[in-house]
Formats: sequence, structure tokens, C-alpha cells
Amino acid sequence: MFSEGDMAVYPAHGVGVIKSVEMQTVAGIDQNFYVLEILDNKMTIMIPTISSESVGLRAIVDESEVSGVLDILEDRTVELGSQTWNRRYRDYMEKIKTGSVHEVASVLRDLFLLSVDKDLSYGERKMLDTAKGLLVTELSLAQDKEESAVSETIEAIFS
Repeated sequence: MFSEGDMAVYPAHGVGVIKSVEMQTVAGIDQNFYVLEILDNKMTIMIPTISSESVGLRAIVDESEVSGVLDILEDRTVELGSQTWNRRYRDYMEKIKTGSVHEVASVLRDLFLLSVDKDLSYGERKMLDTAKGLLVTELSLAQDKEESAVSETIEAIFS
């Protein structure tokens, strides 16, 4: 259960702050909703509290989990396969939609490794930027660091 002021991650949108918990009447039924404002773009999303877990709303990772995420980025033993770019795009989008920081990290790593061997499609480049943005925001909050410092850490892993 989240309270006003808590940070939360909403799949594919990133980290937001719970602005309030409001009662709304939907189809004649009173329901509580989290009002989540995404930090990156100030978008407001209303999420029924009763289904918040099933839609993937979660707390940001603990600082203790950050090393595991960085380990995923550093792993170079992964097999990338030879799928078409649109099939890869769908697979990566599904991973991002899970909201799992580990899945987002694996998408970033895979796209980076793929970009070493060949040019990414426009959609893949955009997804790489999205995955990096999602990861940087969450890890910076988890570690209480500036986003630029986290971004530099990630870029150092890939250089």
C-alpha cells in the first residue's frame, strides 16, 4: 500500500510520486485510486488501489538491489539470436511492460550489445533510450545520486 508522497514505478512509464489517494465513483461503485505523477514528463495516472499490484505498480528498488542490476548490464555471455528487428522490438517491449528493473536492464544490455554489431532500427534506438532513462531514474533514486552520475556509471559499463 502506498501513501501520499511515496515513490512508485509504473511499468513502461517510470518513476512517479503518489500525489494523493482519492475516492472516485466508477460505474456506480466507489473505488480508491492512487494519483501518480510521473517524474519524467509530469503525466498523471490514476490507478485503482485494488488492482495496483496486478498492473505492476511497485516501490523503487532498494539500494541493495542496485548491484544486481549492474551485474545484468555487465553480463556479456548472453545469446542475442537472429530475430528480425520487429520481433526483437515486440519481445523487448514486453519486457519493459513488466515493470521489472531487471528486465529493463536486460533490454538495455541486449540493445547495446546488438548496436556493437549492427545499426539499430529507429524503434530500437528509441527503446534503448527509453530503457536507459527508466533505469537511470530509478537507480538514481535508489542510490540517492544525481541522474548524471548514474548515467555515467552505465555508460562506463558499456565503454
